[in-house]
Amino acid sequence: MTHCEPYRPLPDPDDGVRYEYGPFSVPRTRAPGETRSFEIVDPRAYPGTTRRVWVHTPGGHDSTVPAAVMVFNDGWWYLDPDGDVRGGTVLDNLADSGDVPPLVGVFVDPGVFPDAENPKNRNVEYDADDGRYGDFLATEVLPRVAEMHSLADDPSGRGICGGSSGGDAAFTAAWQRPDVFRKVITFNASFAQMPDGNPYPRQLAQGVDRPIRVFLHAAQRDLGWGRREMNWFAENLETAAALSRAGYDSRVVVGDGGHSPNHGGVLLPDALRWLWH
Repeated sequence: MTHCEPYRPLPDPDDGVRYEYGPFSVPRTRAPGETRSFEIVDPRAYPGTTRRVWVHTPGGHDSTVPAAVMVFNDGWWYLDPDGDVRGGTVLDNLADSGDVPPLVGVFVDPGVFPDAENPKNRNVEYDADDGRYGDFLATEVLPRVAEMHSLADDPSGRGICGGSSGGDAAFTAAWQRPDVFRKVITFNASFAQMPDGNPYPRQLAQGVDRPIRVFLHAAQRDLGWGRREMNWFAENLETAAALSRAGYDSRVVVGDGGHSPNHGGVLLPDALRWLWH
């Protein structure tokens, strides 16, 4: 069936583009979800760090009935109802409309060292290309969430989302632990700044296979655009091309503007619909 898209003029090619939010990014449901939180102190994966985790459960959903799960990196930044992504609002609206099954949203802050001069551990956790972050979510975060709400065991009912370095972490968690996560959303992923470079185009070209589904977003004027090295936009496109060549179930959306969470936030409702279609 052919779908007719309304005409939209092409934005000016600069960093100042801002996208307008759609109806699923503003409160509209009569059954808003509930948000609770807990703290993780000195986890095995990242000793000495502390972080907060918010758990957003869909309104009216029986907590004893196993639910699908969507993890969001950068915790509160993605949950904040007045922020750029508005994850809880989107989950409520999609569950209320029936466009996706009721999803338990798990919003995980990156770790900090409370008393350190440089407290942030975000890039250490998010830009690594190993299995430590995925293992941390699987063994130290999701079991705590399961104490609050029954979770589905099927990895095809578990997704993870992140932007910038959080996009690296989302992709890597599913790549390393497809037994836990098989749905991925990345917004403006920072593959370019992974310590040993972006490993995924090479691994995909070598035939490394994972049973994952990927929604990938890139911005035309992302960091380093037009450069040969450290080009965020190019690395996202090369990852998307490698996924396509390898026959992955994937979708790439390219926007204008720079390294901003705005367009990803606008896309989140449709990205979730596509992932769970």
